Amino acid sequence: MKLNYHHLYYFWQVARTGHLTRTANALHISQSALSGQIRKLEDSLGYELFIREGRRLKLSEAGRLAFSYAEDIFRQGEELAAMFASGARPNREVLRIGAVATLSRNFQEAFLQPLLGREDLELSLQSGHLDELLRRLSAHRLDLILANQAIQGDDQNPWRSRLIARQSVSIIGPPGLESRDGFPAMLSDRALLVPGAENSIRQAFEQLCDYHRFQPRIAAEVDDMALMRLLTRDTGHLAILPPVVVRDELRNGTLEDYGALPGVYEEFYAINIRRQFETDTIRELMAQPADSFLGLNSESENQPQASRVTSPGT
Repeated sequence: MKLNYHHLYYFWQVARTGHLTRTANALHISQSALSGQIRKLEDSLGYELFIREGRRLKLSEAGRLAFSYAEDIFRQGEELAAMFASGARPNREVLRIGAVATLSRNFQEAFLQPLLGREDLELSLQSGHLDELLRRLSAHRLDLILANQAIQGDDQNPWRSRLIARQSVSIIGPPGLESRDGFPAMLSDRALLVPGAENSIRQAFEQLCDYHRFQPRIAAEVDDMALMRLLTRDTGHLAILPPVVVRDELRNGTLEDYGALPGVYEEFYAINIRRQFETDTIRELMAQPADSFLGLNSESENQPQASRVTSPGT
């Protein structure tokens, strides 16, 4: 089979917009001619590349794979044109990474550290709600998502979630507080900063409190970890946090870790689309040991760490 690159180009343009009519207008051809070109490509490949949903076209599983190859082919073609036009030599890999807005900035920076400063790589870093990031991933506008929850894929959305790190969640606060014995004594009569109600850390913390029949005194619930970091540093309240969020403050003594909460963890996931190939850059990121980017109190699922905040019977 000899691939017709004109047909592939038309497919690539339609896949980027999801609209046949809009793409036909942009390419200055008729909608029927554009549709015919795509049908010829589908016939030559032996697979349907689109699924029609109302007035939009959605990529099929075969279409996703074809689009990933077309994206590389035509992006390199654009780089070639830019190289001759400017006399420069672009030849830089582009890696597009999304992160949920509530994810620790310290974690993100440390995880991406091996890529920072590479002259042969252009990083595009995007932040948003997980649903929106998943839509961008499905449209091949992202290569990887960093999140604190796993996502279940299916035939229509072949997402793959991989656990890259797991860290205990601690009681964090100003240094020098009286260290009471165990949970929940350490929190008794003290105002708390906690993550928002939909956060998995908050849900695990509430289950722990229910088990101990303890009612915490909540000063504020905060969705954004960057704001949580500032409030923990500046208010004098205790906070329920993964240590990586306040890594620098713990190192310089501005804050103190009063111990890990039993059974309360934050997990970090990398989400991408299952495909036949994976770039060397992504493989390099995924091969990092968790200790290299968590830095403080990291623990794997198979290596539990002792905690000063204990549950009954420990």
